[in-house]
Amino acid sequence: MIGSATIGKCLRLLNSFVLVLFLFQGCATRTDRAPGSRPFVFRQDSLSFSNELVWSYSFDPVTDKASHTPRQPPPTYSHHCFVVARSAKQFFKHAHFAPELPTADDQTYRKLVRKIVSTSPAVDLPEKVVIPGFTNLYTFSSVHANLLKEESGGAWRSYFQRGHWRMVWPFSRTQQQKTAEQLVADIRRNNPPVIHVVRFPQLKINHAVVLFDLRETAETIEFATYDPNVAEGATVLTFDRKTRTFRFPRNDYFVGGKVDVYEIYHRWNY
Repeated sequence: MIGSATIGKCLRLLNSFVLVLFLFQGCATRTDRAPGSRPFVFRQDSLSFSNELVWSYSFDPVTDKASHTPRQPPPTYSHHCFVVARSAKQFFKHAHFAPELPTADDQTYRKLVRKIVSTSPAVDLPEKVVIPGFTNLYTFSSVHANLLKEESGGAWRSYFQRGHWRMVWPFSRTQQQKTAEQLVADIRRNNPPVIHVVRFPQLKINHAVVLFDLRETAETIEFATYDPNVAEGATVLTFDRKTRTFRFPRNDYFVGGKVDVYEIYHRWNY
């Protein structure tokens, strides 16, 4: 999760470029790809460590007004929610874990991780990068957490993610319905989407998560969600079909309620 004061400064720079980007982005359409070989599995394809919160939040039970105090002890790995979500998808798409092979040294693993996180989540490699000696990303990140944190990118990648321009453009209910439909299609193709969850301009939430499963009813679509802030358990993002609105639940950093959503890391300008 990104602090509202800092992101506000960045938005003033982004606003001047929004119209130009909008005019030049064209009407790009997404091409369906062959279904992936398997679905994303939480606590296998997710990381074992979390993006840490800078603040401890509390919410008034009557007004829902938020207050916060500095977290103690101070976090050592914060403002990396976009980095963690992006890395999870990159490993899902680009890595093959081979537990039958002997483990390697840190230098070897560092080179392999660099190749994975330097490859866009929007492309497919001809051959996946083999990670020897481990069953999945969760176990690998349990042993090599520091290596992954060092190589996956700094907090600036969250602040300057290239799709941020989109959140200052209005979100219509029709657009949000189309987004929900696209997210369903992505998950059914075993292509877990990374989404930006935002409430603009208040910035009560400004966060990235990974969607990996869904349950549909006549009234809602419930998306199983990997939240980089919470390594231990998945959460649920809900789309209300009648109001064509996404809702994110209350948690340690967000009071809960209506949010706007768009997909990132899926084409050049996102």
